[in-house]
Amino acid sequence: MDNGLQERLLSSGKEEVVNLKGRIADESKKIWKVALPGILARVSSFGCIVVTQSFVGHISELDLAGYALVQTLSVRFVNGILIGMSSATETLCGQAFGAGQLHMMGIYLQRSWIVDFITLSILLPVFIFGTSIFRLLGEKDDIAQAAGYTSLWFIPFIYNFVFSLTIQMYLQAQQKNMVIAWLSILQFIIHIPLSWLFVYQLDWGVGGAMGALSISSWFVVFGEFAYIFGGWCPDSWKGFTTAAFKDIWPVVKLSIASGVMVW
Repeated sequence: MDNGLQERLLSSGKEEVVNLKGRIADESKKIWKVALPGILARVSSFGCIVVTQSFVGHISELDLAGYALVQTLSVRFVNGILIGMSSATETLCGQAFGAGQLHMMGIYLQRSWIVDFITLSILLPVFIFGTSIFRLLGEKDDIAQAAGYTSLWFIPFIYNFVFSLTIQMYLQAQQKNMVIAWLSILQFIIHIPLSWLFVYQLDWGVGGAMGALSISSWFVVFGEFAYIFGGWCPDSWKGFTTAAFKDIWPVVKLSIASGVMVW
């Protein structure tokens, strides 16, 4: 093999390596652009739950045991189902975005709200009858009562899942979910002093800690509403429509299948 051919082969190999590195870098940027906001949202949301747990732990060991029981069993059970059902929103919105039918994304989002809201309402007895459920599971009476009391405070918190999870999928399909990351970071920043105010300064106990958790969680939802309704999704959000109630059965089937799978 002559020297010229060797040099050309070496040069060609180097170019392929450089091109490969460039493609990997480009794909990594695209992946992180989509994944990072979702990671920050989940970490911030879980971080708020952990912060609340630490504040409840300073109130009493019994309240901490009750809170941990509800958060570990009831909330994770419902949250797992809703995360799965919200993945149907991601599938439908991704298909609509890829097909250029952007107006359908807002309709799918509204259909998901309807389906998830009804599903969560059906699951609500898990929180309403928390004391009885934990007694049946063999928990001590005092812990079951503490968990049942905390369960009721979790109700306004868990309803934020109906909107926050589906909106995240809706914005992610459009690569506009960086707003979720900023809102989630603000949520965590707000949650800590709010918990301190309600628990230590106002001495509202478990109700104060849970109230702070609900307020900070709904802060993200209202921020997302402001972003969507304020005109930052002009192609995919055309306002509320009765079309959301039409052809809802396919969304129900896909949501249930996804929910059961993740659960």
